[in-house]
Amino acid sequence: MGATVTTMTSANQADTHTAGHYTTTGLDSRKIAIWAFIGSECMLFTSLISTYLIYKGRSLVGPFPHEYYCPSTNATAGAENAAAFLRQCPGALKPILNIPVTSASTFVLLMSSLCMVLAHNAVVNADNPQRARWNSSKLWLAMTAVLGATFLGFQAYEFTSFVHEGLTIRTNLFGSSFFTLTGFHGGHVTAGVIWLLALLAIDVKRGLRPGDALAVDLAALYWHFVDVVWIVIFTLVYLIQ
Repeated sequence: MGATVTTMTSANQADTHTAGHYTTTGLDSRKIAIWAFIGSECMLFTSLISTYLIYKGRSLVGPFPHEYYCPSTNATAGAENAAAFLRQCPGALKPILNIPVTSASTFVLLMSSLCMVLAHNAVVNADNPQRARWNSSKLWLAMTAVLGATFLGFQAYEFTSFVHEGLTIRTNLFGSSFFTLTGFHGGHVTAGVIWLLALLAIDVKRGLRPGDALAVDLAALYWHFVDVVWIVIFTLVYLIQ
């Protein structure tokens, strides 16, 4: 009798472990936790973006994000008067932001979100032989991580070129708010890439099955959040002058 009770208890514990811990909302507690975490992250990035917008246009010295700047006269000019301004001040600093390069990195990050969706779909359908042809979760997880790392490479290139052109975190208010905002976002992308590589290592070791879909779904929610934040940053910082 005692052995039977022990066996039933072990079975119930195994069922509970397999089924997850559901809250009164009907959602798994881990999904509630990731949504709560994303909510706190929204507040963090809202404060960083607000700080950038408050300081926007208040820098006393260049380089500036969208304007030409003459260090000798402290004068500025927009792109429409660039030719005349450069004749008057040959040593003028160009607008610091490189929109084409950042557009390419934004496209790379958006494609990583698509790969993340395909990775999650591959895990959900891992036991379906009819969808096995393009159903490699290893491939899509690896592609997502590679694209995320490529985005970080673009950001490292941008930061390095800015420093070489005279803009550091101490140069002016634009530099301080820009490096803080984009640097925090880059840190979140780095954490996401590490998370993806951990999932990929598990997939290589034992294979991810439909029972692991929630774990991949949590990573996907975080990754899509990071992408959405970047779209907001790209629009407000790079595109709107």
